[in-house]
Amino acid sequence: MMDKSIKGDMTQGNATKILVTFAIPMVLGNIFQQLYNTTDAIIVGRFIGKNALAAVGVANPIMSIAIFFIVGVCIGTSVLMSQLFGAGKLEVLKKEVSTGLIVGTAFTILMSILCIILSRWILIAIGTPDEILNDADIFLKIIFGGLIFTFLYNFYSSALRAIGDSKTPLIFLIVSCVLNGILGVIFIVFLKLGIAGSAIATVVSQGVSSALCIAYVYLKIPLISLERKELIVDKTLLKQTIQYSWVTALQQTWLYIGRLLVQDAVNPFGINAIAAYNSATRVDSFVLAPGDSFSASASTYTAQNKGAKKWDRIMEGYKKSTFIITIYSVATAIIIFLGAEWIMKLFVSGSETEVVEIGVRYLKLMSLFYILSGFNNIFQGFFRGVGKLRITLIATMLQITARVGLSYAFAPYFGISGVVYAIAIGWTLMAIYEGLALKGYFKELRNT
Repeated sequence: MMDKSIKGDMTQGNATKILVTFAIPMVLGNIFQQLYNTTDAIIVGRFIGKNALAAVGVANPIMSIAIFFIVGVCIGTSVLMSQLFGAGKLEVLKKEVSTGLIVGTAFTILMSILCIILSRWILIAIGTPDEILNDADIFLKIIFGGLIFTFLYNFYSSALRAIGDSKTPLIFLIVSCVLNGILGVIFIVFLKLGIAGSAIATVVSQGVSSALCIAYVYLKIPLISLERKELIVDKTLLKQTIQYSWVTALQQTWLYIGRLLVQDAVNPFGINAIAAYNSATRVDSFVLAPGDSFSASASTYTAQNKGAKKWDRIMEGYKKSTFIITIYSVATAIIIFLGAEWIMKLFVSGSETEVVEIGVRYLKLMSLFYILSGFNNIFQGFFRGVGKLRITLIATMLQITARVGLSYAFAPYFGISGVVYAIAIGWTLMAIYEGLALKGYFKELRNT
């Protein structure tokens, strides 16, 4: 048996310190990831125009469905890796890395081809306005062509986090974000490549981050690097990997299909509403990203301690994570509420008064409900860590179904503010379901 102290062992030590220390690099990484996306939006909106901004906005949820299906596969694999690491089964861990890498690569290539073929049809199906249809289709086809880089970066980042290293993926993500911004300016402002320039910059940047991540693993981390003879698909692990990954992949896909359908509810309000909505939701993504990071931190912490059968530490970790996310959610809600107008003017010129006004109304209202998202993130991280992935899937499906249905019901009466009300109700239902499930799980633990 290999020495698992080679990286971050979360099964001992101060829970709060471990959770925060592990989460901070991921928080920074998520912030940079959102800067990555937000920089694209600002450059496109400022230097190409609001139609291009709207095209990227319409394309974003479609792109996200494919990307986050892949991310979901990596998350599920990471949970299994974390449990194996916590249990000290490091030889089995290496076999899991091989199994996940081979199967994930093959699946990603097939998905990339399928998405390229279907992109225009999907845009038409969701009612994309004719004046932005071609731009959105070009953007999507280029992004889908680079999905393999998305998979490789997320797979190796997940493997590193599973063994307690959340810092290294951050470094490579920062490099990628900076490169994306530079290339975006070069391709759009100087080379006049239009919306295609934005997509090319994104793919090239992702390619660089994946190459750096792979090189680091093979040079520095023998625990998860593979020689040619170690590239095998273990049938037993494949079954477990599929059990973990398909649920998280389906969950992520359902989440972004829901967002795509909500986009369809917004599209009839016209270009100004589309531009405002998609600018404001980028702000949401930026603000809520740290919640995703603490969710991932709680998941890895919980998974390692489950592998080590340290149930008291699991309960302690949940309580500490909830306290941390509450403080963060309240603080960011105040900042967004007070700074909504200034934030919207980052995306479009102040002369676009209708776009700014719509976006400000959305942001101020949405900020009141950020804390619900925070609670749900910690629930999700906990249940992923203990392997109760069906609970996370059902909760997400409940939330998204309510969000979509109520968005269509409310939007005709309240505009895009109706979408906010729908999201808030969906988050509330999700929290109630997960809270009851958590109560039952803790009761089960106390009786064992």
